[in-house]
Amino acid sequence: MKVFAVPDLPEFEPDDSISDLVAERIDLRPDDVVCVASTVVSKVEDRVADLSAFPAGPRAREVAARLERATGEEKDPRFAQAVLEESTDLLMEAPFLLTETRFGHVTVNAGIDRSNVPGGDLLLLPRRPDESAARIEAGLDADRVIVTDTCGRPFRHGQRGVAIGWAGTPAARDWRGEHDRDGRELGVTVQAIVDELAAAANLVAGEGAGGTPVVVVRDFDFGDHAGSDALFRDVEGDFVRQALRGWSFDVD
Repeated sequence: MKVFAVPDLPEFEPDDSISDLVAERIDLRPDDVVCVASTVVSKVEDRVADLSAFPAGPRAREVAARLERATGEEKDPRFAQAVLEESTDLLMEAPFLLTETRFGHVTVNAGIDRSNVPGGDLLLLPRRPDESAARIEAGLDADRVIVTDTCGRPFRHGQRGVAIGWAGTPAARDWRGEHDRDGRELGVTVQAIVDELAAAANLVAGEGAGGTPVVVVRDFDFGDHAGSDALFRDVEGDFVRQALRGWSFDVD
């Protein structure tokens, strides 16, 4: 398997065609997987916003005040308002905001970025990343597209690449019912392929000012396995989320 960045891409702007800009720079194969950073998807979908677009309501002011008490740092209630508007569930209010986005991804601050945002204060995640991936895929010779983001991980330091939207591939490779080398049947193994490909792409894409936002994974073979699109856990089966509902950070 080969993983390489698409070279010489410009700064993306609203209404740019990611598909066209990629296709002009590289000859893709049908079985390539094209991994696109959510930042550039958000830019072409005009998801740049100013803080002034989010006048803080009472709930946002309450959330910001609680964060200030927890961290000792000044917090802008307008940012809290933006997070609330981009979320369907607020899992933690302190010492940081852990939220569920409107498309089911659990992340800090609803994935809102405040770096590399030309022309605004905030960069919001794409509204519907699966649809974004499908639009990009429709304009490419490659059949598989993943929209990626970076986020922290429970129980570990550091961030890694994850998938927030995908098209042309199942999210997971289901090994249940297959057998290990000793003949034992696998009962729980479901491999989150889109996350693993996103992480591989992130190694090449890099971070900060030198980042390259589109990466191609070539010669990845899904294999003869069942597929699944279940990536985001339902609340009923997410015991960590259920535990968080009964827990609060003491800031008093």
